[in-house]
Amino acid sequence: MSAQRAPILDETAFLLAKGYAWLPDLRRRAPGPLARTRLFGRHTVGMCGPEAVRFLYDEGRVRRGGAAPEPIVSTLFGHGSVHGLDGERHRLRKEVFSATARPPDAVASLTGSVASAWDEAAATWPERSPVVLFHEAAGAIAAGVARWAGVPLSSEDEDRLAADLVALVDGFATLGPRHWRARIARAEWEGRLSRLVDQVRSGSAGVPEGSVVDTVARHRENGEELPSRVAAVEILNVLRPTTAACWLVAFAAHAFTLWPEQKARVREGEEEARSFAQEVRRFYPFAPFVGGVVRADTEWKGERIPEGALVLLDIYGQLHSHELWKDPYVFDPTRFTGPPIADDVFIPQGGGDVAKGHRCPGEDVVLSVLTALCARLAELEYTLPAQDWTIPLGRVPTRPRDGAVVAVAGSHGGTGAGS
Repeated sequence: MSAQRAPILDETAFLLAKGYAWLPDLRRRAPGPLARTRLFGRHTVGMCGPEAVRFLYDEGRVRRGGAAPEPIVSTLFGHGSVHGLDGERHRLRKEVFSATARPPDAVASLTGSVASAWDEAAATWPERSPVVLFHEAAGAIAAGVARWAGVPLSSEDEDRLAADLVALVDGFATLGPRHWRARIARAEWEGRLSRLVDQVRSGSAGVPEGSVVDTVARHRENGEELPSRVAAVEILNVLRPTTAACWLVAFAAHAFTLWPEQKARVREGEEEARSFAQEVRRFYPFAPFVGGVVRADTEWKGERIPEGALVLLDIYGQLHSHELWKDPYVFDPTRFTGPPIADDVFIPQGGGDVAKGHRCPGEDVVLSVLTALCARLAELEYTLPAQDWTIPLGRVPTRPRDGAVVAVAGSHGGTGAGS
């Protein structure tokens, strides 16, 4: 075992400035398999590859409790959420999310709800053009998932929810105005949803049986209902990550712009649309990394990692690794038409076991929704006004600067096809 090297330089400022490029660059400069530094004053190690995935998701060695800094908890995840739990508490809480997605038609029902909301919005685009696809997708997805989840909202509230869910994701990785906008949005919706949970429990408000709101409100852990505020947090943890697929829709528009032949391919059928959606998830920068905290002194590839160290798995670096992907900087959906790619290689929403570990339980939902919306986007007749398509890697989360602006022609029916 090599001697432990104590990192001195805290690179928090460099992370905030360099974004997605920070950890891959740090790893390239590292003399060994681990990249060592400090973040927020804590000894931090960065790693990458299938072995790193298995290390991070080994709950005997790495915990999630205390891994996320307070600014991220207070914006992206929420206090008391499933993301910060371990062991039996995590398993029990995750049953909430499994219960909402377990029925055979649950994912299809959610996707259908989002697709219907998209079609409703698309019917208005010719009169409102040009429109920004990023914002339009956010509105459609938020409306669709809220209806499916049993959250009663007016059309005005749906628009506000979409903007606030985008703010939650957009503000977690900065300490500026975007961050404070996210905190305000979280306080607003945790309050509203906790009151809804209280009303459902008291019988003064009715929601569809088996819906997300109903399931979370009735969920018990060790015989006790979740505090209403924690229940609100977990409802948001269904709404927020689903709505975050609007980033991927904007990336899909970017891909269609750079490789217009992909539109014809996606139109061929669901398999082609699905493989395109998967390549969008791999190719474009969404999550830079995911982290955990080492439970006790341990080692990885001969390198010692001290108890309490923060471990970062380089998601962006792994999805663009020459060792794991052929021509990783080539956009090639056909890489997803062959045998399934191992779960410890393809990790756009984390790794590990979905049922037992911390891999995102909504990954199937995101893929299904994105597949449906990519198919609709491929059918859409539009032109592209002058705009900035730059994707700045220093901004987390990033997107095309102008959000993918389109001028839509004609009218749209229920299939989302253009005229």
